[in-house]
Amino acid sequence: MAERKTRRKLTKKPCPDCQVGQVSESFKVGGRSKRVSDDRQEALCLTCLGTGVDPNPDA
Repeated sequence: MAERKTRRKLTKKPCPDCQVGQVSESFKVGGRSKRVSDDRQEALCLTCLGTGVDPNPDA
């Protein structure tokens, strides 16, 4: 009888860029001459696309 294969558990390391899946970024406001606002807005982390999990845990 063949041996059973065991699954390797993947460890979920936090994303090195955001830790939680969201980042805050500044944004530009105004008409023609856009100026950076003092306020911040939440956005998805582009490294992990909002999951908060490191996409490359072996590196």
